[in-house]
Amino acid sequence: AVGTPKPLPSSGPKSLREMPHPLATSSSEEMGPALTPSPELLLPRSIADKDLSLPNGTPVDTSSPASSSSLLNRLQLDDDLDGETRDLFVTVDDPKKHVCTMETYITYRVTTKTTRAEFDLPEYSVRRRYQDFDWLRNKLEESQPTHLIPPLPEKFVVKGVVDRFSEEFVETRRKALDKFLKRITDHPVLSFNEHFNVFLTAKDLNAYKKQGMALLSKMGESVKYVTGGYKLRSRPLEFAAIGEYLDTFSLKLGTIDRIAQRIIKEQLEYLVELREYGPIYSTWGGLEVELSEPLEGVSACVGNCCTALEELSEDMTEDFLPVLREYILYSESMKNVLKKRDQVQAEYEAKLEAVALKKEDRPKVPTDVEKCQDRVECFNADLKADMERWQNNKRQDFRQLLMGMADKNIQYYEKCLTAWESIIPLLQDKPETK
Repeated sequence: AVGTPKPLPSSGPKSLREMPHPLATSSSEEMGPALTPSPELLLPRSIADKDLSLPNGTPVDTSSPASSSSLLNRLQLDDDLDGETRDLFVTVDDPKKHVCTMETYITYRVTTKTTRAEFDLPEYSVRRRYQDFDWLRNKLEESQPTHLIPPLPEKFVVKGVVDRFSEEFVETRRKALDKFLKRITDHPVLSFNEHFNVFLTAKDLNAYKKQGMALLSKMGESVKYVTGGYKLRSRPLEFAAIGEYLDTFSLKLGTIDRIAQRIIKEQLEYLVELREYGPIYSTWGGLEVELSEPLEGVSACVGNCCTALEELSEDMTEDFLPVLREYILYSESMKNVLKKRDQVQAEYEAKLEAVALKKEDRPKVPTDVEKCQDRVECFNADLKADMERWQNNKRQDFRQLLMGMADKNIQYYEKCLTAWESIIPLLQDKPETK
Protein backbone atom coordinates (compact mmCIF):
# COMPACT_ATOMS: atom_id res chain seq x y z
CA ALA A 1 0.00 0.00 0.00
CA VAL A 2 1.12 3.53 -0.67
CA GLY A 3 0.87 6.22 2.00
CA THR A 4 -0.92 9.54 1.58
CA PRO A 5 0.69 12.76 2.82
CA LYS A 6 -0.98 14.22 5.86
CA PRO A 7 -2.98 17.36 5.09
CA LEU A 8 -1.50 20.74 5.81
CA PRO A 9 -3.47 23.90 6.58
CA SER A 10 -3.60 26.91 4.32
CA SER A 11 -2.22 29.28 6.93
CA GLY A 12 1.42 29.27 7.92
CA PRO A 13 3.23 28.95 11.25
CA LYS A 14 4.62 31.82 13.25
CA SER A 15 6.57 34.60 11.56
CA LEU A 16 10.28 34.20 10.96
CA ARG A 17 11.11 37.82 11.64
CA GLU A 18 13.25 36.77 14.63
CA MET A 19 15.40 34.50 12.50
CA PRO A 20 19.08 35.36 13.19
CA HIS A 21 21.35 36.22 10.32
CA PRO A 22 24.04 33.56 9.75
CA LEU A 23 27.56 34.19 11.03
CA ALA A 24 26.88 37.92 11.28
CA THR A 25 26.52 40.47 14.06
CA SER A 26 23.30 42.05 12.85
CA SER A 27 20.43 41.75 15.28
CA SER A 28 17.07 40.26 14.52
CA GLU A 29 15.44 43.68 14.68
CA GLU A 30 17.29 44.65 11.51
CA MET A 31 15.23 42.10 9.63
CA GLY A 32 12.24 44.40 9.99
CA PRO A 33 8.69 43.55 11.07
CA ALA A 34 6.65 40.75 9.62
CA LEU A 35 4.81 41.50 6.43
CA THR A 36 1.19 42.64 6.55
CA PRO A 37 -0.49 41.51 3.34
CA SER A 38 -1.26 44.33 0.97
CA PRO A 39 -4.96 45.18 0.55
CA GLU A 40 -5.09 44.04 -3.06
CA LEU A 41 -3.95 40.55 -2.00
CA LEU A 42 -6.85 40.11 0.44
CA LEU A 43 -9.92 38.53 -1.08
CA PRO A 44 -13.40 38.55 0.47
CA ARG A 45 -14.25 34.92 0.68
CA SER A 46 -15.53 32.34 3.09
CA ILE A 47 -13.22 29.41 3.43
CA ALA A 48 -15.82 27.45 5.34
CA ASP A 49 -18.23 27.60 2.38
CA LYS A 50 -15.97 25.77 -0.05
CA ASP A 51 -13.94 22.60 -0.20
CA LEU A 52 -10.22 23.10 0.08
CA SER A 53 -7.64 20.79 -1.37
CA LEU A 54 -3.89 20.50 -1.21
CA PRO A 55 -1.72 20.99 -4.30
CA ASN A 56 -1.55 17.23 -4.79
CA GLY A 57 -5.35 17.01 -4.75
CA THR A 58 -5.73 15.71 -1.19
CA PRO A 59 -8.79 17.24 0.52
CA VAL A 60 -8.07 19.33 3.59
CA ASP A 61 -9.98 18.33 6.69
CA THR A 62 -10.61 21.70 8.32
CA SER A 63 -11.60 19.99 11.55
CA SER A 64 -8.25 18.24 11.78
CA PRO A 65 -6.07 19.20 14.75
CA ALA A 66 -3.14 19.51 12.33
CA SER A 67 -3.24 23.30 12.37
CA SER A 68 -0.21 25.31 11.39
CA SER A 69 0.77 25.89 15.01
CA SER A 70 0.34 22.25 15.97
CA LEU A 71 2.38 21.26 12.90
CA LEU A 72 5.16 23.58 14.00
CA ASN A 73 5.07 22.18 17.53
CA ARG A 74 5.21 18.69 16.09
CA LEU A 75 8.26 19.56 14.02
CA GLN A 76 10.02 20.97 17.06
CA LEU A 77 9.14 17.95 19.18
CA ASP A 78 10.51 15.55 16.56
CA ASP A 79 14.03 16.44 17.64
CA ASP A 80 13.29 15.30 21.19
CA LEU A 81 11.81 11.94 20.31
CA ASP A 82 13.82 8.89 21.22
CA GLY A 83 14.19 5.91 18.96
CA GLU A 84 11.40 3.91 20.59
CA THR A 85 8.68 6.37 19.55
CA ARG A 86 9.55 6.54 15.84
CA ASP A 87 7.78 4.30 13.36
CA LEU A 88 10.16 4.38 10.38
CA PHE A 89 13.89 3.61 10.35
CA VAL A 90 16.07 3.64 7.23
CA THR A 91 19.80 2.93 6.91
CA VAL A 92 22.23 2.84 3.98
CA ASP A 93 25.19 0.46 4.21
CA ASP A 94 27.09 -2.40 2.54
CA PRO A 95 28.34 -0.72 -0.68
CA LYS A 96 29.19 -3.18 -3.47
CA LYS A 97 30.98 -2.65 -6.76
CA HIS A 98 29.34 -4.03 -9.91
CA VAL A 99 31.42 -4.49 -13.08
CA CYS A 100 29.38 -4.88 -16.26
CA THR A 101 30.28 -4.82 -19.92
CA MET A 102 28.82 -1.34 -20.40
CA GLU A 103 29.54 0.30 -17.05
CA THR A 104 30.88 -0.05 -13.54
CA TYR A 105 28.86 1.24 -10.61
CA ILE A 106 28.31 1.00 -6.86
CA THR A 107 25.10 -0.13 -5.18
CA TYR A 108 24.13 0.37 -1.54
CA ARG A 109 21.87 -1.68 0.67
CA VAL A 110 18.84 0.27 1.88
CA THR A 111 17.25 -1.34 4.94
CA THR A 112 13.85 -0.23 6.20
CA LYS A 113 12.12 -1.16 9.46
CA THR A 114 8.66 0.21 10.13
CA THR A 115 5.36 -0.24 11.92
CA ARG A 116 3.40 2.01 9.56
CA ALA A 117 0.22 0.63 8.03
CA GLU A 118 1.24 2.02 4.61
CA PHE A 119 3.86 -0.73 4.36
CA ASP A 120 2.90 -4.35 3.71
CA LEU A 121 5.88 -5.76 5.61
CA PRO A 122 7.68 -4.65 8.78
CA GLU A 123 11.12 -4.85 7.14
CA TYR A 124 12.59 -4.37 3.67
CA SER A 125 16.06 -4.65 2.20
CA VAL A 126 16.79 -3.45 -1.34
CA ARG A 127 19.86 -2.36 -3.26
CA ARG A 128 20.03 1.07 -4.89
CA ARG A 129 22.63 2.95 -6.90
CA TYR A 130 23.23 6.69 -6.95
CA GLN A 131 20.97 7.35 -9.94
CA ASP A 132 18.08 5.74 -8.01
CA PHE A 133 18.57 8.25 -5.19
CA ASP A 134 18.66 11.00 -7.82
CA TRP A 135 15.39 9.69 -9.30
CA LEU A 136 13.79 9.77 -5.85
CA ARG A 137 14.82 13.35 -5.24
CA ASN A 138 13.50 14.47 -8.63
CA LYS A 139 10.16 12.80 -7.94
CA LEU A 140 9.93 14.41 -4.53
CA GLU A 141 10.58 17.81 -6.09
CA GLU A 142 7.85 17.19 -8.67
CA SER A 143 5.21 15.85 -6.30
CA GLN A 144 6.03 18.06 -3.28
CA PRO A 145 7.08 21.40 -4.82
CA THR A 146 6.14 23.38 -1.70
CA HIS A 147 8.56 21.47 0.51
CA LEU A 148 12.33 21.62 0.99
CA ILE A 149 13.87 18.44 -0.43
CA PRO A 150 17.18 17.43 1.19
CA PRO A 151 20.19 17.62 -1.14
CA LEU A 152 22.17 14.73 -2.53
CA PRO A 153 25.99 14.70 -2.53
CA GLU A 154 27.63 15.91 -5.72
CA LYS A 155 27.59 13.24 -8.41
CA PHE A 156 31.30 12.96 -9.16
CA VAL A 157 33.34 15.34 -7.02
CA VAL A 158 33.30 14.68 -3.29
CA LYS A 159 36.11 16.16 -1.15
CA GLY A 160 38.34 16.38 -4.21
CA VAL A 161 38.65 12.61 -4.74
CA VAL A 162 39.18 11.72 -8.40
CA ASP A 163 38.65 7.97 -8.11
CA ARG A 164 34.93 7.53 -7.46
CA PHE A 165 35.47 3.84 -6.72
CA SER A 166 38.01 4.42 -3.98
CA GLU A 167 37.12 3.26 -0.49
CA GLU A 168 37.21 6.82 0.86
CA PHE A 169 34.92 8.19 -1.85
CA VAL A 170 32.39 5.36 -1.50
CA GLU A 171 32.26 5.67 2.29
CA THR A 172 31.80 9.44 2.14
CA ARG A 173 28.99 9.01 -0.37
CA ARG A 174 27.38 6.25 1.71
CA LYS A 175 27.24 8.56 4.73
CA ALA A 176 25.71 11.34 2.63
CA LEU A 177 23.09 9.02 1.10
CA ASP A 178 22.24 7.65 4.54
CA LYS A 179 21.73 11.19 5.84
CA PHE A 180 19.63 12.05 2.78
CA LEU A 181 17.18 9.24 3.49
CA LYS A 182 17.10 9.97 7.21
CA ARG A 183 16.19 13.60 6.48
CA ILE A 184 13.24 12.38 4.40
CA THR A 185 12.28 9.78 6.99
CA ASP A 186 12.08 12.41 9.72
CA HIS A 187 9.89 14.73 7.65
CA PRO A 188 6.15 14.55 8.53
CA VAL A 189 5.07 14.92 4.88
CA LEU A 190 7.90 13.63 2.66
CA SER A 191 8.11 10.35 4.57
CA PHE A 192 4.55 9.54 3.41
CA ASN A 193 5.26 10.25 -0.24
CA GLU A 194 4.34 7.38 -2.59
CA HIS A 195 7.65 7.56 -4.46
CA PHE A 196 9.58 7.26 -1.20
CA ASN A 197 7.51 4.20 -0.33
CA VAL A 198 8.32 2.59 -3.69
CA PHE A 199 12.00 3.50 -3.39
CA LEU A 200 12.21 1.69 -0.04
CA THR A 201 10.17 -1.39 -0.99
CA ALA A 202 10.32 -2.15 -4.73
CA LYS A 203 12.65 -4.98 -5.65
CA ASP A 204 12.87 -3.79 -9.25
CA LEU A 205 12.83 -0.01 -9.23
CA ASN A 206 13.54 0.19 -12.97
CA ALA A 207 10.27 -1.55 -13.73
CA TYR A 208 8.45 1.04 -11.65
CA LYS A 209 10.21 3.88 -13.45
CA LYS A 210 9.06 2.53 -16.82
CA GLN A 211 5.44 2.37 -15.72
CA GLY A 212 5.33 6.14 -15.46
CA MET A 213 3.26 6.12 -12.31
CA ALA A 214 4.70 9.38 -11.07
CA LEU A 215 2.38 12.06 -12.41
CA LEU A 216 2.94 15.66 -11.43
CA SER A 217 0.50 16.99 -8.88
CA LYS A 218 -1.74 19.92 -9.71
CA MET A 219 0.60 22.14 -7.78
CA GLY A 220 3.57 20.66 -9.58
CA GLU A 221 2.00 21.37 -12.95
CA SER A 222 1.26 24.92 -11.90
CA VAL A 223 4.78 25.57 -10.71
CA LYS A 224 6.47 23.75 -13.58
CA TYR A 225 4.79 25.71 -16.32
CA VAL A 226 4.86 29.12 -14.66
CA THR A 227 8.06 30.35 -16.27
CA GLY A 228 8.73 33.93 -17.26
CA GLY A 229 5.12 34.81 -17.92
CA TYR A 230 4.58 36.48 -14.56
CA LYS A 231 6.81 38.87 -12.67
CA LEU A 232 6.58 39.29 -8.91
CA ARG A 233 6.04 42.89 -7.87
CA SER A 234 7.70 42.51 -4.49
CA ARG A 235 8.63 39.58 -2.32
CA PRO A 236 7.00 39.67 1.16
CA LEU A 237 9.39 40.93 3.82
CA GLU A 238 9.66 37.67 5.74
CA PHE A 239 10.53 35.74 2.58
CA ALA A 240 12.89 38.50 1.48
CA ALA A 241 14.61 38.04 4.85
CA ILE A 242 14.89 34.31 4.19
CA GLY A 243 16.42 35.00 0.77
CA GLU A 244 19.00 37.38 2.25
CA TYR A 245 19.74 34.90 5.00
CA LEU A 246 20.36 32.08 2.52
CA ASP A 247 22.59 34.26 0.33
CA THR A 248 24.78 35.26 3.28
CA PHE A 249 24.76 31.76 4.77
CA SER A 250 25.91 30.07 1.56
CA LEU A 251 28.52 32.79 1.00
CA LYS A 252 30.01 32.33 4.48
CA LEU A 253 30.02 28.55 4.23
CA GLY A 254 31.57 28.70 0.77
CA THR A 255 34.41 30.83 2.12
CA ILE A 256 34.94 28.49 5.07
CA ASP A 257 34.92 25.51 2.71
CA ARG A 258 37.59 27.01 0.44
CA ILE A 259 39.83 27.98 3.37
CA ALA A 260 39.39 24.56 4.99
CA GLN A 261 40.44 22.87 1.76
CA ARG A 262 43.56 25.03 1.59
CA ILE A 263 44.37 24.17 5.21
CA ILE A 264 44.00 20.46 4.48
CA LYS A 265 46.20 20.80 1.39
CA GLU A 266 48.89 22.55 3.44
CA GLN A 267 48.60 19.92 6.18
CA LEU A 268 49.17 17.16 3.64
CA GLU A 269 52.18 18.99 2.23
CA TYR A 270 53.53 19.43 5.77
CA LEU A 271 52.91 15.73 6.37
CA VAL A 272 55.09 14.82 3.39
CA GLU A 273 57.92 16.93 4.81
CA LEU A 274 57.58 15.38 8.29
CA ARG A 275 57.78 11.88 6.85
CA GLU A 276 61.10 12.76 5.21
CA TYR A 277 62.26 14.72 8.26
CA GLY A 278 61.89 12.04 10.97
CA PRO A 279 63.96 9.20 9.45
CA ILE A 280 66.96 11.53 9.06
CA TYR A 281 67.37 11.60 12.86
CA SER A 282 67.28 7.81 12.95
CA THR A 283 69.98 7.62 10.25
CA TRP A 284 72.06 10.16 12.12
CA GLY A 285 71.72 8.10 15.32
CA GLY A 286 73.39 5.17 13.57
CA LEU A 287 76.49 7.31 13.13
CA GLU A 288 76.55 8.78 16.65
CA VAL A 289 76.68 6.03 19.28
CA GLU A 290 76.46 8.43 22.23
CA LEU A 291 73.55 10.35 20.66
CA SER A 292 71.81 7.27 19.32
CA GLU A 293 69.07 7.07 21.97
CA PRO A 294 67.96 10.73 21.97
CA LEU A 295 68.13 10.91 18.15
CA GLU A 296 65.99 7.79 17.84
CA GLY A 297 63.63 9.44 20.31
CA VAL A 298 63.32 12.55 18.13
CA SER A 299 62.70 10.37 15.09
CA ALA A 300 59.96 8.47 16.93
CA CYS A 301 58.49 11.76 18.17
CA VAL A 302 58.23 13.16 14.63
CA GLY A 303 56.65 9.89 13.52
CA ASN A 304 53.99 10.17 16.24
CA CYS A 305 53.28 13.76 15.18
CA CYS A 306 52.87 12.51 11.60
CA THR A 307 50.27 9.99 12.70
CA ALA A 308 48.38 12.61 14.72
CA LEU A 309 48.38 15.10 11.82
CA GLU A 310 47.21 12.45 9.39
CA GLU A 311 44.27 11.62 11.66
CA LEU A 312 43.38 15.31 11.98
CA SER A 313 43.41 15.79 8.20
CA GLU A 314 41.26 12.70 7.69
CA ASP A 315 38.73 13.96 10.23
CA MET A 316 38.48 17.33 8.49
CA THR A 317 38.17 15.68 5.09
CA GLU A 318 35.65 12.99 6.03
CA ASP A 319 33.59 14.73 8.74
CA PHE A 320 34.00 18.51 8.48
CA LEU A 321 33.93 19.27 4.75
CA PRO A 322 30.92 17.05 3.88
CA VAL A 323 28.72 18.88 6.40
CA LEU A 324 29.72 22.25 4.97
CA ARG A 325 28.96 21.12 1.45
CA GLU A 326 25.66 19.53 2.44
CA TYR A 327 24.44 22.82 3.87
CA ILE A 328 25.70 24.80 0.88
CA LEU A 329 23.56 22.50 -1.28
CA TYR A 330 20.75 22.76 1.26
CA SER A 331 20.70 26.54 0.93
CA GLU A 332 20.50 26.20 -2.86
CA SER A 333 17.54 23.83 -2.48
CA MET A 334 15.79 26.31 -0.22
CA LYS A 335 16.42 29.11 -2.74
CA ASN A 336 14.77 26.99 -5.44
CA VAL A 337 11.67 26.47 -3.29
CA LEU A 338 11.62 30.20 -2.58
CA LYS A 339 11.68 30.92 -6.32
CA LYS A 340 8.78 28.55 -6.90
CA ARG A 341 6.83 30.32 -4.16
CA ASP A 342 7.53 33.66 -5.86
CA GLN A 343 6.30 32.28 -9.19
CA VAL A 344 3.02 31.13 -7.67
CA GLN A 345 2.52 34.50 -5.98
CA ALA A 346 3.32 36.29 -9.24
CA GLU A 347 0.70 34.17 -10.99
CA TYR A 348 -1.81 35.07 -8.27
CA GLU A 349 -1.06 38.79 -8.58
CA ALA A 350 -1.45 38.62 -12.36
CA LYS A 351 -4.84 36.94 -12.02
CA LEU A 352 -5.95 39.59 -9.55
CA GLU A 353 -4.95 42.35 -11.93
CA ALA A 354 -6.78 40.65 -14.80
CA VAL A 355 -9.94 40.48 -12.71
CA ALA A 356 -9.62 44.13 -11.68
CA LEU A 357 -9.34 45.25 -15.31
CA LYS A 358 -12.64 43.68 -16.32
CA LYS A 359 -15.56 46.11 -16.45
CA GLU A 360 -18.37 43.78 -15.50
CA ASP A 361 -19.49 43.57 -11.90
CA ARG A 362 -18.57 40.38 -10.18
CA PRO A 363 -20.22 39.50 -6.87
CA LYS A 364 -17.33 37.23 -5.96
CA VAL A 365 -13.80 36.53 -7.03
CA PRO A 366 -13.44 33.80 -9.70
CA THR A 367 -12.73 30.30 -8.48
CA ASP A 368 -9.39 30.05 -10.29
CA VAL A 369 -8.14 33.14 -8.43
CA GLU A 370 -9.22 31.65 -5.10
CA LYS A 371 -7.44 28.40 -5.93
CA CYS A 372 -4.33 30.36 -6.81
CA GLN A 373 -4.50 32.13 -3.47
CA ASP A 374 -4.81 28.76 -1.77
CA ARG A 375 -1.62 27.67 -3.50
CA VAL A 376 0.20 30.77 -2.30
CA GLU A 377 -0.95 30.20 1.27
CA CYS A 378 -0.02 26.53 1.12
CA PHE A 379 3.42 27.41 -0.24
CA ASN A 380 3.91 29.97 2.54
CA ALA A 381 2.89 27.50 5.25
CA ASP A 382 5.04 24.63 3.96
CA LEU A 383 8.07 26.81 3.29
CA LYS A 384 8.03 28.42 6.72
CA ALA A 385 7.48 25.10 8.49
CA ASP A 386 10.36 23.50 6.57
CA MET A 387 12.57 26.52 7.22
CA GLU A 388 11.92 26.23 10.95
CA ARG A 389 12.71 22.54 10.85
CA TRP A 390 15.86 23.17 8.81
CA GLN A 391 17.04 25.78 11.30
CA ASN A 392 16.61 23.32 14.18
CA ASN A 393 18.58 20.65 12.33
CA LYS A 394 21.26 23.15 11.35
CA ARG A 395 21.80 24.29 14.93
CA GLN A 396 22.21 20.71 16.10
CA ASP A 397 24.46 19.70 13.20
CA PHE A 398 26.80 22.66 13.52
CA ARG A 399 26.98 22.39 17.29
CA GLN A 400 28.05 18.77 16.89
CA LEU A 401 30.38 19.66 14.00
CA LEU A 402 32.23 22.46 15.81
CA MET A 403 32.45 20.57 19.07
CA GLY A 404 33.87 17.60 17.19
CA MET A 405 36.40 19.84 15.44
CA ALA A 406 37.47 21.31 18.78
CA ASP A 407 37.90 17.84 20.28
CA LYS A 408 39.94 16.62 17.30
CA ASN A 409 42.27 19.62 17.48
CA ILE A 410 42.70 19.19 21.23
CA GLN A 411 43.53 15.52 20.72
CA TYR A 412 46.01 16.40 17.97
CA TYR A 413 47.95 18.90 20.08
CA GLU A 414 47.82 16.63 23.14
CA LYS A 415 49.38 13.81 21.10
CA CYS A 416 52.09 16.13 19.81
CA LEU A 417 52.74 17.46 23.32
CA THR A 418 52.97 13.94 24.74
CA ALA A 419 55.36 12.92 21.96
CA TRP A 420 57.74 15.84 22.54
CA GLU A 421 57.59 15.49 26.33
CA SER A 422 58.60 11.84 26.01
CA ILE A 423 62.06 12.69 24.65
CA ILE A 424 62.93 15.24 27.37
CA PRO A 425 64.10 12.52 29.83
CA LEU A 426 66.33 11.09 27.12
CA LEU A 427 68.07 14.43 26.83
CA GLN A 428 68.24 15.16 30.57
CA ASP A 429 69.40 11.78 31.87
CA LYS A 430 72.23 11.14 29.48
CA PRO A 431 75.40 9.91 31.29
CA GLU A 432 78.24 12.34 31.79
CA THR A 433 81.35 11.70 29.69
CA LYS A 434 84.77 11.34 31.43
